[in-house]
Amino acid sequence: MPAQIATSLSRISRLVCSKCDREYPHEVLQRVSACCGMPLLAQYDTTETFSKKALSGREGTMWRYQELLPVLDEAYKVSLGEGFTPILKLKNLANAYGFDNLVLKDEGKNPTGSFKARGLSMAISKALELGSEGCIVPTAGNAGVAMAAYCAKANLPAVVVMPRHTPKAFRDECYWYGAEVHLLDGLINDCAAEVRRLNQHGELLDVSTLKEPYRIEGKKTMGYEIAEQLNWTLPDVILYPAGGGTGLIGIWKAFQEMISLGWLDKDVKLPRMVAVQAQNCRPLVDTYLGLQENSQNYNGRPTIANGLAVPRPLGEPLMLQVLNNSGGTAISITEEEMLEGISELGRKEGLFVAPEGAAVWMAARQLLKQGWIQPQEHVLLLNTGSGQKYLENFS
Repeated sequence: MPAQIATSLSRISRLVCSKCDREYPHEVLQRVSACCGMPLLAQYDTTETFSKKALSGREGTMWRYQELLPVLDEAYKVSLGEGFTPILKLKNLANAYGFDNLVLKDEGKNPTGSFKARGLSMAISKALELGSEGCIVPTAGNAGVAMAAYCAKANLPAVVVMPRHTPKAFRDECYWYGAEVHLLDGLINDCAAEVRRLNQHGELLDVSTLKEPYRIEGKKTMGYEIAEQLNWTLPDVILYPAGGGTGLIGIWKAFQEMISLGWLDKDVKLPRMVAVQAQNCRPLVDTYLGLQENSQNYNGRPTIANGLAVPRPLGEPLMLQVLNNSGGTAISITEEEMLEGISELGRKEGLFVAPEGAAVWMAARQLLKQGWIQPQEHVLLLNTGSGQKYLENFS
């Protein structure tokens, strides 16, 4: 870690094990908790008055919430302008299907074309600040691209391990950012095993989903933005495509932090959170429905929604907690339905979304038809990336 740290606006106070609450220092490089082998979560001092009015005039990126982010010294901030993506009204689809208030937050507008820019910007910033010599990641596509880009910006070596069937656009982008790319047969869990082999001596920081504490801190900024962009109100329902689940967990974490800050009323009605998965790979859905005890032995199949091909998510207990605490649910969508959703969002709204984004739209349609969503409710969809990189999957 650098010897000198400038005076920081960050109010990070500690890291805690997400399973047993054991505390860990944030001043040194951490991975999963030593006690339970589970994700570490950052906590902040919210006792001092910090008015949301202080946001006025700040940069239109996720870094506007710097007090609630973990980077201590601005000199180590690695940014490409990520965050503050638009919330768009889907009036044509709303009218066609009977939604009164249907909106979509378009994360495809981020650098590198997906929401992964948020988490990897934060993880690489902290890796740089804490003296890491490079980073490695198993990826279904977008995370590898984002890590490669932010490592290039930070002048850190990057090693990306992805399934051989990943669309060529993802592979090529990693090469252009200068990353070392390894391709192998299988899904992301097989890539994770290869990462452990390649990095057996721990020279590189493994920035796998929830295996370090800071990707989630970038992802949680979606929750802050949703509240701020909706004038400090919240939707009734948020639908999120959950592979590793960092964003689902992070958005819920942001809502809790805003309540502690007084930015949201302590009695605020929080959204029901919906985790959307692919029918080909639905470990969380099966656990949620009681079809299995947990996903530790789940075997999934490839899907056109590469980001949803996560058969054994480390964050499953945290995702289940979010669903239960919010009164939410989990649902899976077929490949054919995703293609239909991509077509509808393109033809009706002029949006070319990732298959993951199409999945949440099709889930909203199904839940409205089932009566789980009511027509008058305010419904927000998360599109996590641009459809451009997935063209090979559609052909």
